[in-house]
Amino acid sequence: MIMTVSTRPFTGTFLVDQVHSSVEFAVRHMGVSLFRARFEEVTARLVAGEDGVRLEGSAPVESVSIRSPREFRDHVVFGADFFDAGNHPEITVTANDVALHADGTATVQAELTLRGVTRPVTASGTYHAPVVALDNRLRGALELTATVDRRDWGIDWQAPLPAGGDALGNEVQLTAHLELVEEA
Repeated sequence: MIMTVSTRPFTGTFLVDQVHSSVEFAVRHMGVSLFRARFEEVTARLVAGEDGVRLEGSAPVESVSIRSPREFRDHVVFGADFFDAGNHPEITVTANDVALHADGTATVQAELTLRGVTRPVTASGTYHAPVVALDNRLRGALELTATVDRRDWGIDWQAPLPAGGDALGNEVQLTAHLELVEEA
């Protein structure tokens, strides 16, 4: 069976299904492995109309889930050296330029606000055109990745390793797997 996709696969407003979606980040740790974490609470809205496709989302910083002692997360990750959750409790993204290509690929030009700093980010990936799901509502998906330099948002903490190199990489990979449900 050959499936064709229109040039406008999404039409209307779609909200993220939190159960079937994830937003994660990964950063090189001690030069050898990736430290991964995810946001447990994410909101997102995709609006597609004649003017194009817009995507916006947010996550409370304190919804970061990592496998480490709670004291480390609360003191270090939420602290001033990293997310500074006390002063900047939310991370937001706004994309007015969402390109959904006929081959199923997607390119998103967005503005990411973290620690009170807003910077442009380009993400790329794929989308899955909406289908009628078991609940008789349209469901589609958008899967995106982007690589950013954490220092662009003022996350500058670093420690040298004894044999050279840095304890923490500067490049951070952001990954979003969003299952989007037609707004009721």
